[in-house]
Amino acid sequence: MIDRPDSSDPLAIHTSALVLDTHVDTPQRFIDEAWDFTTSLNGGHLNLDTARQGNLAGTFFALWPEPTQWSGRYAHRTLSLLDGVLEQVRKHPNDLTLCTTPTEILAARAENKFAILLGIEGGHAIENDLALLRLYYRLGVRYMTLTWANSNEWADSSGDIDDSTVPHHNGLTEFGREVIREMNRLGMMIDVSHVSDKTFYDVLETTRTPILASHSSARAITPVPRNLTDDQLRALAANNGVAMVNFYSSFIDENWRTAWVATRPQREPLYEAAAAPYRERNQPVPYSAALNVDREFYAQHLSSTMPLVPFESLIDHFDHIAKVAGIDHVGIGSDFDGIAFLPAGINSAADLPKITAALHARGYTGEDLHKLLGGNLLRVFSTIQAAAEL
Repeated sequence: MIDRPDSSDPLAIHTSALVLDTHVDTPQRFIDEAWDFTTSLNGGHLNLDTARQGNLAGTFFALWPEPTQWSGRYAHRTLSLLDGVLEQVRKHPNDLTLCTTPTEILAARAENKFAILLGIEGGHAIENDLALLRLYYRLGVRYMTLTWANSNEWADSSGDIDDSTVPHHNGLTEFGREVIREMNRLGMMIDVSHVSDKTFYDVLETTRTPILASHSSARAITPVPRNLTDDQLRALAANNGVAMVNFYSSFIDENWRTAWVATRPQREPLYEAAAAPYRERNQPVPYSAALNVDREFYAQHLSSTMPLVPFESLIDHFDHIAKVAGIDHVGIGSDFDGIAFLPAGINSAADLPKITAALHARGYTGEDLHKLLGGNLLRVFSTIQAAAEL
C-alpha cells in the first residue's frame, strides 16, 4: 500500500506517493534510435534513472503510428513500437515490468520495479477493425486515444477540424460508437485527448465508464483546441473521469505559443532538409528529426530573447483543472519524449518533485497531492476494469 503523506513536507509527500504519468512517447526511441531505457538520457526526458530520481513509479508508453509517414501501415508501426517496449521489459526483468492492471502497478512498486503500461495514440491504429482493437488489448494495451491530430474514418480530431479538405463526421460515426462500446466491454480506457469538441461529447453520450484525457491542459488559460474547456472539465468530472496535464510549452503558455508559431516559416525549410536523407532512402522520417530541428533552431535563434515558459505556467494548469473539475479529476500526462520544449525547471522526470512542492506551496494537502500524482488515475483505471464484460 502507499504510505500516508506527511502534509508538512512536500518532499515527503512526493516520496510517499504513487506517481504515475499517463503519456510518454519514449517507444519511438527504442525503435528509431535503438536506445535502451536503462542507459543515459542522451537528449530525452525519461529513463530508468530519472524515473527513480523523480519517484515516478510507472507510465503509459504511447504507441503512436505517425499518420503520414506510416500511411497504409498503421498496425505494422503500432506493433513494432509495442514490440520495442516489450523487448525492454525482456532485457531488464529486474528493473522493468509490464503492468495491465492497477494491482500489478502496486505490486511493481512493492518490488521496486518500474511499471510499464501501454496506450495507443491515434485510433487509426486499429485500421477500422475491432479485431485489431481486441488484439491490442490482449497484448497489454489499456487505453486508446481515439484520434491524434488527424481525424480518422470514425472520429473527428481537434487537429484538423478547420481543414475543409479533410472529411469530417460531426463527432463520432456509428462505427466510432461501436469502438467506444467495445472498449467499455474490454475494460480499455477511452482517451479523449486530441479529439474535437463534438467527439468529446459524443463519447460521453456513448460510454458507460469514466473517460481519460491522457495529456490535455486547460483551454481557459491557453486557448488551443488540444486543451479542455471548463465545460468539458466539468463534464469529465461528472463522468468520474480524469484530465492529465500536458507539459508542452505551446499548450501551457499563450505568449510562448504565439511567438513560436510566428517562427514556423523559418523552420519549414529546416524540416525539409532534415527529412531529405530519409526520403532519399525511401524510409519513413522519424519524429525525432523535427524535434531536433526545433531544439537547434531555438538554441541558435531564440534562446537569448525568448525564455523558456515559466514553471508557474505549468502549475497554473494543474491548479485550474483542480479548481474547475475538482482535485479528484486531475493528474500528470507529461508528453515526455514527444515534445521539444518543457517549462523552465523541468528537464526530465527527475524534476517531478518540483511540481509537488509548487502545488503544496499553493495550499494543496498531502492527501490532495497523492490523488493528483497517481491516485486519481488508479481509481479510474480500477473502475473501468471492474466494469469490463470479458
